Amino acid sequence: MFNLGSMLNLGSTEPVIGSASTIVACSASELFQYIGEELFQNYPKWSPEVKELEKITPGPVQLGTIGRQVRVDQGRRSESRFKISDFIPEERLTFSGISDPYRCSYELQSSALENSTKLIFTFELLELLVVMRPFEGLVRACIKDGVAKTVQNIKRLAEAEKLKHNE
Repeated sequence: MFNLGSMLNLGSTEPVIGSASTIVACSASELFQYIGEELFQNYPKWSPEVKELEKITPGPVQLGTIGRQVRVDQGRRSESRFKISDFIPEERLTFSGISDPYRCSYELQSSALENSTKLIFTFELLELLVVMRPFEGLVRACIKDGVAKTVQNIKRLAEAEKLKHNE
């Protein structure tokens, strides 16, 4: 197949994917409430790059909910709309970019530790802009670092929230 990007050495057109996991000292129900049901209250807390966040569709967060976010990543401001494409309580929350090709997935799995849940966060940049392809290695490194920070932030915040509720 003809690939102009390859001929011009513009880099890969493969998705850039980063994933990280941790064990969170919360039940799957508590963790899903924090990241899923309360997404619009809590997302800017665990992802400080999010400077503005609004829910566009009315009602509770659910499959099909649409949101808008403004982020500042590495000094670059971007605005995007996203849609909840997976909303399975206690199991998975996924939102996908409407205006940009990305997907964020939060998967919850049972843990061997009592009252704990394994959180797996995956970020997929489904298409790399042509101008960014020469920097693909740097983009991959930033995404890898970002997903690791995200799971640690969620762990810290969700566990602190649980402690606050138990006091």
